[in-house]
Amino acid sequence: PFTGGALLGDRIRMEEVALDPGVFIRSMATRGSLGGLATATREVCDVLDGFGMDVILIETVGVGQSELDVSRAADSTLVVLVPESGDSIQTLKAGVMEIADVFTVNKADRPGADRLRNDIELMLGLRAGATMKDVPAHHGVDLRSAPDRDALRDAMNPARAARAAAREEAPAQWTPPVLRTIAAQGEGIDEVADALERHFRYLESSGELRTRRRARLRERVMEIVEQQVRERLWRDADTMTWLDAQLDALEAGTLVPFAAADMLRQRSAALLTGASFAPLQDA
Repeated sequence: PFTGGALLGDRIRMEEVALDPGVFIRSMATRGSLGGLATATREVCDVLDGFGMDVILIETVGVGQSELDVSRAADSTLVVLVPESGDSIQTLKAGVMEIADVFTVNKADRPGADRLRNDIELMLGLRAGATMKDVPAHHGVDLRSAPDRDALRDAMNPARAARAAAREEAPAQWTPPVLRTIAAQGEGIDEVADALERHFRYLESSGELRTRRRARLRERVMEIVEQQVRERLWRDADTMTWLDAQLDALEAGTLVPFAAADMLRQRSAALLTGASFAPLQDA
């Protein structure tokens, strides 16, 4: 944001993969985009899809709780955490923890990895609302005589319930598995790939894949319109001259920003509704 430059180290870190003739890597700077991806990431994915790439992996820049653009760009979202990612409270926060279809605890040979994994599974169990739902409500019931003691134990242990649900081969509702990896040693990578394949099969069989892709197309049209409106308004010299002329009234309090916005929208109707390109002529 200060120098306008960037060091894109993907090919340096992934030199062995980058030399594979079946792999293409395209490094992209975010150029000020705040969602964790470059503005044109989805358009580049369209190009790669048209080129015939079977699988496209989108790696975000380091993201926090609110940089969630990747969940609106990808079919499956893999959230990679490390033991130093935070305490158990961090796993309960909304945002990036809610977009994951698969969780991976990387650097799993470090202290705290198993605890982080259990904390995530506990969060998933609580979020699913499975806790105690199958437990008899009446006091004095002998739980040992319940017909399905395994299901009962799962209901009383949210982390166990989430772990069991994530192992189902054909689930009615997807529960994100929480996997362990040690990427530097290549451990757990096959399990991650298998989980992503299972999630894609679930999306196809449940109809969720089409739902997600249609929602993505709708959002892209809306974002393109918003981008065009911004560019047309704020790059138009007459519009900016008019806005500058309203500053005295705004400063004096005789004109409020909402009223100025209404006036600006009305006077800019022709500018906003004009076609981007000349209409195509019939052949």
